[in-house]
Amino acid sequence: MRQSQALTLMMEGRSVFLTGAPGAGKTYVLNQFVRLAKQRGKNVAVTASTGIAATHIGGSTIHSWSGLGILDSLSQYDLARLSAKSNLVKRYNATDILVIDEVSMLHGRRLDMVNMVAKKIRQSEAPFGGLQVVLVGDLFQLPPVTRGSDAADFAHQSAAWQELHPAICYLSEQHRQAVGDSLLDLLGAMRRGEVNEFHEMALRERMAEVTHEAQAVTRLYAHNIDVDAINQRHLKAITESARTYTMETKGASAKREQLMKSVLAPEVLELKKGAEIMFVANSQKGKFVNGTRGVIMDFVDGAPLVVTTGGREVLVEPHSWSLEEDGRVKAEVTQLPLRLAWAITIHKSQGMSLDAAEIDLSRSFTPGMGYVALSRVRSMEGIYLVGINQMALAMHPVVHEYDTWLREASEQMALKTVDFTEDVKKNEVESALDEALLAELKKWRITQAAKEKIPPYMIFHDTTLHELAARRPQTTHALLAVKGMGKTKLDKYGSGLLGIINKNN
Repeated sequence: MRQSQALTLMMEGRSVFLTGAPGAGKTYVLNQFVRLAKQRGKNVAVTASTGIAATHIGGSTIHSWSGLGILDSLSQYDLARLSAKSNLVKRYNATDILVIDEVSMLHGRRLDMVNMVAKKIRQSEAPFGGLQVVLVGDLFQLPPVTRGSDAADFAHQSAAWQELHPAICYLSEQHRQAVGDSLLDLLGAMRRGEVNEFHEMALRERMAEVTHEAQAVTRLYAHNIDVDAINQRHLKAITESARTYTMETKGASAKREQLMKSVLAPEVLELKKGAEIMFVANSQKGKFVNGTRGVIMDFVDGAPLVVTTGGREVLVEPHSWSLEEDGRVKAEVTQLPLRLAWAITIHKSQGMSLDAAEIDLSRSFTPGMGYVALSRVRSMEGIYLVGINQMALAMHPVVHEYDTWLREASEQMALKTVDFTEDVKKNEVESALDEALLAELKKWRITQAAKEKIPPYMIFHDTTLHELAARRPQTTHALLAVKGMGKTKLDKYGSGLLGIINKNN
């Protein structure tokens, strides 16, 4: 399926599973969709299965947004307790679209729990209480973490997924690896379960450790302990004086700590002239992206001057990451968007695009780990393999079987889906606000204010009337989600407002 066809389905209000190989443009399509949906007055909750993934898309974790936190199961008591929280009631009912990124790493039971809470709070038996749900991810990426020998609890095997029955948008274009490159061929074979001797031979030819220290190559390892030891050893070997940068934080301690754990920039960053670094955020000015490599060449007024592998000079400024809930910033951290990059874990590399990487797969311990590491790199020439074990090229058999069905379902959907054209939809953007309804609401407000002998703004501010005219809520629960609508005003004016809205539908 083409990116523009996926956008069409999403903009039509369909719940979808947006998937495809690394480099197919899932994040690009998601960002386009969120932008367009917001233009049309939709309230979009952008979440992800992990903190690291959430920072990549500027959202929060699904655990935090849903109110479930660290709960592993959901009792009737838990459901009652959560549905009694006014902030959660407002959050769920104010949301039109729920996005869950990196869904491959989300446990199926967690998705079931979100479905149950959404139904309870939104008072609807429709899947996820009637929310449009956009699931994003590649099931061949790292699976959900399981304890001991427990079988993988994949999100696509959950009851919630089956009930939602999302339209499948399997993106088929490739924007990371070059068409015809042997790495792209290998990754495709791994996805199909068709790795043969030619693919293994191509990998063996890359079994050469990088010895040229001037070449900026990130080393990818399975375990944190290997990464930390390598980075500290290399930094210590540099005789230049060190400069230390400490993260600045704002917000409640729990939210602050949650955000700090999810940001790839360290709390205390020690740098030296000559240190190899990696950017861990995207530049708003386009100077670098998450995964761009470089070397510290100097310090200018305390700020590191980096020369990237592409030859661009960047004077690095502090970057801020924030945790948003209900449209409000709950926590914020500020640090240089850098980390030492002689080595990084495979897990933390997910979502990055690298020109070159030295990869040690000798201690791979879960299916998909080798796939994630190899797919970070743009071409086979950029891969330097220093170790490999039997697990390295393994993919989960359950995913292989399901992927075949996903491809077929997406191909069938593509045959009856047109490309999205933004220009054709401009009138819809303009019509998100119902001007006739807004006029009726203002007329009602004047009449009501005269009856109560109070100024009209004391009934409702203009912002509340505009939101009512844009969202057109159909139930008292949906009314409660509108900004400026508290319980007292709902009891007093709710039935009258619903009458006006229904009359104008």
